[in-house]
Amino acid sequence: MALLEVKNINSYYGNIHALKDISFEVHEGEIVSLIGANGAGKSTTLRTVSGLMNSRTGSITYNGEDISRASADELPNKGIALVPEGRGVFASLTVSENLELGAYTRKANKAMRDDMEAMYELFPRLGERKKQLAGTMSGGEQQMLAIGRALMSKPKLLLLDEPSMGLAPVLVDGVFETIQRVQKEGITVVLVEQNAHMALQIAERGYVLQSGEIVIADSAENLRNDPAVQRTYLGI
Repeated sequence: MALLEVKNINSYYGNIHALKDISFEVHEGEIVSLIGANGAGKSTTLRTVSGLMNSRTGSITYNGEDISRASADELPNKGIALVPEGRGVFASLTVSENLELGAYTRKANKAMRDDMEAMYELFPRLGERKKQLAGTMSGGEQQMLAIGRALMSKPKLLLLDEPSMGLAPVLVDGVFETIQRVQKEGITVVLVEQNAHMALQIAERGYVLQSGEIVIADSAENLRNDPAVQRTYLGI
């Protein structure tokens, strides 16, 4: 059984039909990448899965439960966390305060403090900057913080929206290494990423979106070797 199963969802921005009968599935322990050009519907797909938008039709099933009508604030309790495009850290709060907010659904106890320490081990840079205001950190550091904050909710499924956007090339490798470390911790990842080449390097499977529709679904390896994908998305 798939951990996440999306069937025939249709999402709209006003009268604009943004997602058209989108269907895909994600199995436990996978990294699955959604790739496509700007405006293809990748971020809208994550927004719909995470409850920030509602689909007019179809269903979204997570861990055997229909979450099609669940609100965004309910999903962390169910084990789903979203790292939004643009990171969305709380600029006026410190690193530690941002991490604590990631655990807002949990009681403050030793387990939560232990998880904070685990985040500092996963991201040593954050440990060095516990008291620093998030808004004064570099883009790469803020991305680490956004991922760490999401992990503080103890998710089974992590939704990542354009984690490398706006980062210097030297920092991009670090972000993708972090995603792989997260997977090794047993967390399933759905990755929306403009850098299709890097996304398909770390994913097991991928879906190509175009104009709000899935036009190709295959293993990441096959997508990397597909001449049409190479020409359109990989710059080969």
